[in-house]
Amino acid sequence: MSVDGMMQAGDARSRVVRGLAFLRPVTHTWMGRIGLFLVTLMLVVIVFGPALAPHPPNQLNVGLPLTRPGNGLVLGTDNLGRDVLSRLLTGGRMVLLVPIAAVTLATLTGGLVGMVAAYVGGLFDAIVARVFDILLTLPPLLIALAVIAGFGSSVLVLLLTVAVVFAPQIGRVTRGATAAVVTADYVQAARARGERRITIAVREIAPNIMAPVVSDLALRVTYGVIFVASLNFLGLGAQPPSSDWGLSIANSLGYVQVQPFASLAPVVGVAALSVGLNLIADSMMRYLSNDSVKDSML
Repeated sequence: MSVDGMMQAGDARSRVVRGLAFLRPVTHTWMGRIGLFLVTLMLVVIVFGPALAPHPPNQLNVGLPLTRPGNGLVLGTDNLGRDVLSRLLTGGRMVLLVPIAAVTLATLTGGLVGMVAAYVGGLFDAIVARVFDILLTLPPLLIALAVIAGFGSSVLVLLLTVAVVFAPQIGRVTRGATAAVVTADYVQAARARGERRITIAVREIAPNIMAPVVSDLALRVTYGVIFVASLNFLGLGAQPPSSDWGLSIANSLGYVQVQPFASLAPVVGVAALSVGLNLIADSMMRYLSNDSVKDSML
């Protein structure tokens, strides 16, 4: 190989390494690598599953009801004769997309309010802190029941319900992280330079609270997956004949001794997604915490 070819190959490898650098907080531990594998596998199932499903998820009488695996049915059928594999491949979108959207919305509301309150301080901070404390005393299931009873059951209502539950939790974490850095020298120096509050918040405060906030957000998505699956299991979210994993578990739970795969398959899907996200969150927390320790020593 010529010198130019070797240099081009080296440049290509360096570009790949730089492109994958954003995965370093996840892949630096074996737990993070396992979590990334599980989440990637579930993403493949959720994104490409509907195209790979051998039957429409709501098609009745694909086989005899409660048929065990065999005769071309990889996971058998449920109590209505629907293909369990097809429902597994098409039922994971709500369990993942709703928590991600809800956590994003909760961050834009509760997280922003918490950061502003800690930065402004005084009476406004005290009021926000007490509001967060009051909201945190309410059981999440009670909030879900109240919101769904008032606005009905739909994907949008489910998203707003999860956002309402998580907003004060994210807000409290963001407020605490901001309060820890708002008196730092670099923030005071920015104030002395006459910089605007929004500039100080974006350039000085936000980058220095990323470690606890990002770690908490990763965990919130994990909690959101479990919470959404639980609401669907209770019939407060997805409604029949949806193939949602939580609802499929509820519908097949009474027949678990006859056809265990109808309920175990969506259970494995929810568990793999939750465990993977939790391992990723733990790996990110370790990486960001170590990074923060190194920065504080410089």
